[in-house]
Amino acid sequence: MVSSGIAHNALAPGTLITGNINAEEDLRIDGKVEGLIECAGKVVIGPQAEITGDIHCTNADIIGKVTGNVVIKETLSMKASGVFTGDLIAGNLEIEPGAVFNGTCKMQ
Repeated sequence: MVSSGIAHNALAPGTLITGNINAEEDLRIDGKVEGLIECAGKVVIGPQAEITGDIHCTNADIIGKVTGNVVIKETLSMKASGVFTGDLIAGNLEIEPGAVFNGTCKMQ
């Protein structure tokens, strides 16, 4: 699958999901999620988003806050406002100045 980077699914600000999310298409989260996120495409964690749980996907952008373990097949891009606490396994890692990464990283 080739990820377009365009969100096909979206979770709006002010929304809380407690449980797992499994998406076949790209996913943008601007609310709160407590649980596992599995996505065959790209996951965008918006600036207001707070994720507590693991993420498994092809590509991801972290603009908000993630606490958990992340497995990315291709590229994780941490934007300047992004905060990530946990362990990471990724093909590639991009970190903008100002982003916060607390944990371990293993490149595949």
